[in-house]
Amino acid sequence: MRAAPQHGMTLIELMVGMSVGLLTTLAITQVMALAEGQRRSAVTGSAAQVDGAVAMYALQRDVQMAGYGVVNNPAALGCPVRAQFGTTAARQFPLVPVLIQDGGADGTSDSIAVLAGSKGGASVPLMVAENHGQTATNFVVRSAFSVAAGDLLVAVPATWDATANRCTLFAATGVNLRSVVHAGVVSWNAAQGSLFPAAGYPAQSYLVNLGSMVYRTYSVKADGSALQTNQLSAATGQTSLQSAHAHIVNLQALYGIDTNADGVVDAYSAVSPTTAAGWQQVASLRIAVAARSTQYEKEAVTASQPTWSVRLTATADEPTALTLKVDHLADWQHYRYKVYETVVPLRNMLWNS
Repeated sequence: MRAAPQHGMTLIELMVGMSVGLLTTLAITQVMALAEGQRRSAVTGSAAQVDGAVAMYALQRDVQMAGYGVVNNPAALGCPVRAQFGTTAARQFPLVPVLIQDGGADGTSDSIAVLAGSKGGASVPLMVAENHGQTATNFVVRSAFSVAAGDLLVAVPATWDATANRCTLFAATGVNLRSVVHAGVVSWNAAQGSLFPAAGYPAQSYLVNLGSMVYRTYSVKADGSALQTNQLSAATGQTSLQSAHAHIVNLQALYGIDTNADGVVDAYSAVSPTTAAGWQQVASLRIAVAARSTQYEKEAVTASQPTWSVRLTATADEPTALTLKVDHLADWQHYRYKVYETVVPLRNMLWNS
């Protein structure tokens, strides 16, 4: 009787099958790893785009409001404002809508300070009708319209200079028809006797009503992790530093200068003017931010630092490529970057020109 034939695989066939299966698994794994890497790059790139767009929107919104209630008298632009809250250290800032602190020619991140009034109603200047001595406790004005107790005001001399006749920030403690009182050794009035000019404020000086005042500075954190804001509180005289927009690694800004008063920006510069005439030429602010993806790439994907192209003068033949410095960050070449830029007209400057 013949034995029934046996069925199955030989050892060689089994090994060949396993080898084919392993090779197939390896190929599939590599394809999936590549696809996942591309997906992460796309997702994190989209997140960087959102971060950059939102940061630019916040900057644009603040700069558009810069100078509200501040620039009514163009001749006062640039006046150094002295202020002191209680026993805290005295501070000084210029009476200008925006101020650029240039990071340097190598493209190190700049900072932008924005100053604006915050009155809900009208914010109009108040003409000083009588001489105000250095130790006087009330300003006699032609009309105290729109002023309320607790408002912050800036006294501006008829003719200012950088040493003797400077501006002073103070708080109104009482108001009547033609008088703004600032008596009381409290808050912003604690050191006003030493802050007011020795000659006081003569008639034809004027007061700027800032309400509770907006004084906010934008800068990039040293580790490049976020765009941060430093807000001065009118209630405490202290500044509060907060991270506002993540993954912003560089901020650059330039003044748009109208050199011939024809209403057209002729040049861009990061150098802040030093005179009222110079500030009157500032018509816009050009801003660029660099956003970085959160995805670390194994290979170097960025060969050079990001740049933005600006035609610095109207007569320049070609735009200048300005660097946004990121090479101080660890492993900077292993991340992807996106640059956003915009030009923001200083509308309060233009409306009051």
